[in-house]
Amino acid sequence: MGARRRTAARSDAPRGIEQVIEAVEASLDRLVAAAVEAIWEQVPAYRDSPDPRLRDDVAEHVEAVFRVLVASLVESRPAQLADFPATRDQAFRRAEQGVPLADFLRAFRIGQLTLWQGVLDAAGDDAPAREAALSVVGDLMLLIEVGSTVAAEGYLEAQQHELADSDRVRRDLLEDLLARRDPSPASEQTLLRAAGLDPGASLLVVSAAAVMPVADEHVLPRAAAAIRAARAGAEGLAVVRQQEIVAVLPVSPRGPTTTVANLRRAVTDLQRQRVPLAVGISPVHAGLAEVPEAYAEACVARAGLGDRPGVIALPVLSSFDYLMLRDDETARRLVRPRLRRFVEEDAARGGALIATLAEYVACDLNAKTAARRLHLHVNTAYYRLDRIAERTGCDLRSFADVLELLIAVRLLGARPGESS
Repeated sequence: MGARRRTAARSDAPRGIEQVIEAVEASLDRLVAAAVEAIWEQVPAYRDSPDPRLRDDVAEHVEAVFRVLVASLVESRPAQLADFPATRDQAFRRAEQGVPLADFLRAFRIGQLTLWQGVLDAAGDDAPAREAALSVVGDLMLLIEVGSTVAAEGYLEAQQHELADSDRVRRDLLEDLLARRDPSPASEQTLLRAAGLDPGASLLVVSAAAVMPVADEHVLPRAAAAIRAARAGAEGLAVVRQQEIVAVLPVSPRGPTTTVANLRRAVTDLQRQRVPLAVGISPVHAGLAEVPEAYAEACVARAGLGDRPGVIALPVLSSFDYLMLRDDETARRLVRPRLRRFVEEDAARGGALIATLAEYVACDLNAKTAARRLHLHVNTAYYRLDRIAERTGCDLRSFADVLELLIAVRLLGARPGESS
């Protein structure tokens, strides 16, 4: 009776519209059940969901949307954004329930098509009622358009909230690990498991920073994702911490060299995208309790690059190489002036003598092997070594002299173990 009284004043309503409205209202429960069943049959994301509340949530949402159409017909007005408060709330629930946006919108349309079939059934064979039903097509299309807009916007907003919450949990987890606090919240424990970071897992810590100002706020998060994905299986934890990226990565079963190689490739790819990073990688540590020490070592490695892009990976450095990373002004002042002049002058000329010295040391002071590896005639290698001895006053057959000269080169020249 209520519907009849509301529609009686509609002078512009097609004949039979009141019959359609009353029939839809009378069969609303059946239509809702049919729509839910159709969604479960046609959308696997709903059918396969483990959430026991999902079916009741969908039924509640379908009924709310169906009532929007009825109200728009009764009041002779188009559907409006304000008519869909339930849709926004349901969008948040679908995001939490793991239903993809495309499936959420598909289910929304399936529900409306079920409602349209209900409108046609309500008209039956009555000509005025069927004419009225056809006039509802425009209202139904608008209902789908407006409702889908609210659904999509609500779902995307829910995803943004979820992403913000996930970022917060990752940041909190990293701070707990760095402060040696027990990651007790369930959300942090879940994240640790997803990252492949068991309490006793072997791990590496990465410290990375851009070597030039970053204007786009999305650059560092994308770089953090690339660093995390460098670990096979996209495991690990990577967080943007102010202007620094800190990552805690489980060591590959094939050893740290695989992870280091993957990180070098990721950093090279980022540099091609004009995101030059200075990256330090800690040695392998056993267990989450050692994250603070690993982080401190990664920072020392990164500082060894100064303002240059590249990677210094401590797992592949010797103890001597690591000691040479220290930015020690006193040690540089202790370099004898003659050695300093040699290093600075040869570096300015391209570093041929320094390169020969480095290969000579790498070949255990074997000039012939060094010449072969440098693709030089052996006489050229001997000539260069004589020039080094002449200019520095060092005996290149003396371990002490060679070590002093090598330290001078490392303190004043290029850093070892880096990759651009």
